[in-house]
Amino acid sequence: MTALLYLLGVLIFVGAILVSIGLHELGHMIPAKKFGGKVTQYFIGFGPTVWSKQVGETEYGVKAIPLGGYVKIVGMLPPGADDLVDEVTYDEHGNRVQKIRKSNTGMFTQLISDARAAEWELVRPEDSDRLFYKMPSWKKVVVMAGGPTVNLLIAFFLFWGLFATHGIERDRVPAEGAPVVATISDCVLPAAESSRECSSADPDTPAKAMGLEPGDRIVGFNGTTVTGWDQLRSLITGYQGGDAPVTIDVVRDGAPREVSGPLVVSARPVEPGSTTTAEVPFLGVSPTQVSIVEKGGPLFTLGEMGHMTVDTVQAIGTLPVKVFGVAKAIVGVEDRAVDSPVSIVGGGRFAGEAASDDVATTSDKVFFLVALVAGFNLFIGMFNFVPLLPLDGGHIASALWEAIRRGIARLRRRPDPGYVDAAKLLPVAYVVGSVILVMGVVLIVGDLVVPVASPFG
Repeated sequence: MTALLYLLGVLIFVGAILVSIGLHELGHMIPAKKFGGKVTQYFIGFGPTVWSKQVGETEYGVKAIPLGGYVKIVGMLPPGADDLVDEVTYDEHGNRVQKIRKSNTGMFTQLISDARAAEWELVRPEDSDRLFYKMPSWKKVVVMAGGPTVNLLIAFFLFWGLFATHGIERDRVPAEGAPVVATISDCVLPAAESSRECSSADPDTPAKAMGLEPGDRIVGFNGTTVTGWDQLRSLITGYQGGDAPVTIDVVRDGAPREVSGPLVVSARPVEPGSTTTAEVPFLGVSPTQVSIVEKGGPLFTLGEMGHMTVDTVQAIGTLPVKVFGVAKAIVGVEDRAVDSPVSIVGGGRFAGEAASDDVATTSDKVFFLVALVAGFNLFIGMFNFVPLLPLDGGHIASALWEAIRRGIARLRRRPDPGYVDAAKLLPVAYVVGSVILVMGVVLIVGDLVVPVASPFG
């Protein structure tokens, strides 16, 4: 049963990501067609074609490697303005034939020339007014921003649903009423070493020595009735009896009990979470806590996503460094950081472990899976807005630059500078694309070889 639930979690996650990819590409295709552009292909995945169907002028299909998708919009690259083209004619079927000068020299020059030739092989005479590069700049921005905007909208609606129903945990505080012991500290550790394991040289905590147990409800301290954790904490830290034993009244399994023993004076934080310490009496218990959950609607969701967006931008900025850290973990140079990025493989494992967890409630599982899909969509959307080709943000930046320089030319009453030739940025696009591919492979291998521990692992 556990294996089936694990598989179900993986399939739900992968299916949700594929749906997100499909909707992303629709975000490009729908406005492109609405503006009169010609879209010849709409595919989910890369590599060999698994299935396709021609509907009108567009071929819809699925490819073998489900790590992305694309739409083919005719006329993304304008004809060369640098005399790369000797002659343009049309064959008997109306297909454009573009001949490239044999005198092209240089790897990048030839690369640009070849890409331009491949682009224009799809252009027919009747497509002249439907070419993407001829669209007004604002339409280009809408078309290219449509995809990542869809991902951000998916993230918004998923998070909205979560925040409106399940809510978000803001903090954990001791439960109201007489405190119930959640854990007993094994030994007394210096405040600066509180994260290390106990050793034989470390003394037992007073709570352990007295025989307090998890589940005990503390109702009295040295004759004073205890009604809350803050009161008990004040009674302990304010105790002036030195080594004299204290008496603690508890209720265990419904029956009253009394335990006693001396407290230990130790350097402890003056307030929970504070780095400032003071020598105060110490017992060594922590109370049962409850979650403070906050719920909200669209504005609340936008506010939370604003914080997430800042974190996502920071994550994107440090992505190459963190992926390099994953590479070092793969070869055993260092341990993989707990906050390192994960691929769709890692996300699938998180989903599988969440779905098959025996302890988590169904509500917590659903919350985690939906939040996982929403988080991936937020990252995909923000990442695609990075202003570098071949990402959508690179095309958006080109369109905006085209609008700016045309606007400046009009203001200065200069001739129209023409279309921005994105083909000249193809060398950059290939470098960026190669880097993204390498990072993706490293993360996939890392998720298989040195996986990050999930909350349900």
